[in-house]
Amino acid sequence: MLKTIRRIHCLLLGTAALATAVSLGSTGSVAQNKNETKIVATFLPIYMFTKGVTGESGKVELLIPAGTDPHEYQATPENARSIAQADVLVKNGLGLEEFLEKLVDAAGNSQLQEINASQNIEPLEEEDKDHHDHHDHHDHHDHDHDHGHHHEEGNPHVWLDPVLAQQQVKNIRDGLIQADSNNEATYRANADIYLRKLQELHQEFQTRLSPFQGCKFIAFHDAYPYLAQRYNLQQMAVVELPEDNITPRDVQRIIKAAQEYQVKGLLAETGFNDNRIQQIAKDIRLPVKKLDPVISGSLDPEYYFTAMKNNIKILEEVCQ
Repeated sequence: MLKTIRRIHCLLLGTAALATAVSLGSTGSVAQNKNETKIVATFLPIYMFTKGVTGESGKVELLIPAGTDPHEYQATPENARSIAQADVLVKNGLGLEEFLEKLVDAAGNSQLQEINASQNIEPLEEEDKDHHDHHDHHDHHDHDHDHGHHHEEGNPHVWLDPVLAQQQVKNIRDGLIQADSNNEATYRANADIYLRKLQELHQEFQTRLSPFQGCKFIAFHDAYPYLAQRYNLQQMAVVELPEDNITPRDVQRIIKAAQEYQVKGLLAETGFNDNRIQQIAKDIRLPVKKLDPVISGSLDPEYYFTAMKNNIKILEEVCQ
């Protein structure tokens, strides 16, 4: 509860600071280079998809620095200035960017056009503790809400499914055409190339993971239900862990879940503390591998494919 109160306090302070920064810093500079559409993308995957559509010539700014968890992000005065001066804001949506609504309000940019990359994507519900879902793979969550991120609008990690990623790219393409019709031909041509690569990635996932259908795993963060559903893997449980030291009780929870569901392995995320992973793997005698949620890495739009192909390799290792 204390953590929640502190976060609300920080948010309130942050909003006041942002409003001040906008009123002080943005006047006079909004009109510069008005011929060029100024696009801001919230975090790395959305930046890569947007850049894939605009091509090298398009100017796209990344709001949340690569490697920063968007769930926990606290907006800065620089972010407010960026939004105040932007023509287009591209977001993942589905409640991922919790800070965004206050930030946009503080920026007061009445001309801003927002593109929700997850428009018309039906989200999977995030599961509550001990609540089984009604999909084939029976996700079961065993986590303390103090450590987890719950999204009212459903699970936001749609960019990790190469088929839903195609829908996101189409949404971004259509939104950019609406905002900047002069560059429609460029946006369409670039989007076609990127969409074809995403389709090829989907086919590679299908081919390489087809021998492992039904493979059961436990995740430390609820990032992979779309990926699991798409390729007939089974995310059996999400065991959220505290951000600092894990306790024997945490290890017991993992062991219990691993035994209950008879899983092949556990999936952590890149950036997850290695010492803890080694300790857990040793204690439960199961492989603990790292999947990349693609929130850190290169700003090159091609990096998405590099990261996701490596994820195929990791899933093969866990499921074999």
